[in-house]
Amino acid sequence: MIDAFLQYLQYEKNFSSHTVLSYRNDLISFRDYIIEKEKMFDVDKIDSTLVRAWVLFLLDTGHSSRTVNRKLSALKSFYRFLNLKGLCSHNPTKRIVSPKTKKPLPSFFKEKEMAMAIDSFAQDDFKSETSRLIIDIFYQTGIRRAELINLKDTDVDFSNHSISVIGKRNKQRIIPIGQGLQDSIKDYIALRDKHVAREVPFLFVTNKGKQLYPKYVYLLVHSAMRSVSTLEKCSPHVLRHTFATVLLNHDADIDVVKTALGHANLSATEVYTHTTFEQLQSIYKHAHPRAIKK
Repeated sequence: MIDAFLQYLQYEKNFSSHTVLSYRNDLISFRDYIIEKEKMFDVDKIDSTLVRAWVLFLLDTGHSSRTVNRKLSALKSFYRFLNLKGLCSHNPTKRIVSPKTKKPLPSFFKEKEMAMAIDSFAQDDFKSETSRLIIDIFYQTGIRRAELINLKDTDVDFSNHSISVIGKRNKQRIIPIGQGLQDSIKDYIALRDKHVAREVPFLFVTNKGKQLYPKYVYLLVHSAMRSVSTLEKCSPHVLRHTFATVLLNHDADIDVVKTALGHANLSATEVYTHTTFEQLQSIYKHAHPRAIKK
């Protein structure tokens, strides 16, 4: 039944392989817990008491509320699937309340740090130009790492000043780009075609003409941003946070930011408004004379 559910997620719901693997691991851990407790795994005989016991077990063994909620969400989705397909007559997760979590605010780089990072690369060197453009595209478009890796030359529309990306669940979105970024992309393509024999149709390739891979992009971003920022985490996703935060700090409409990021729900985007508000509070406390205690 778990395998059938995972196939449903992958082929009918178009979930990414990473998400499917995460669901699998969560459900396998639940199955193993039930087998240890009950000596068998029968979806029809699992009740809410067992599910609550599993949740408490996870919390007691050091799992964070955030992790427990993710595992519980996987189990709830599993039972909804079983009900939908007529494979189980009840749902023991219906009345299970998720543990409360305090959602951490996203980290982001300062604008001056971004300028320093982008300006730090050498000119006319293919590897440096690749690194500089990758940082700049993350910063100016907010795309995800997987979306950048899969960008093709044909996804860049110079006439309409935009790029097209395929996001989560194979959803396409169009993101506008400025003239400066367009010029940088054109310069990069000319340099790439002069020095590298591409083996794949992707925009960004290694020195050997192969498609970039996730670890390569992470290390590139980490190295560039670690040299200008004191943030503990310097990853492509922090650049995505930075893109959203900068837009909102410069009065962009939150619906525009939501569309650019490819969020399904506005609540996922609203977290950035809290970030900008906290930044405003910090500036006020340090700058306004009436805010300083004497």
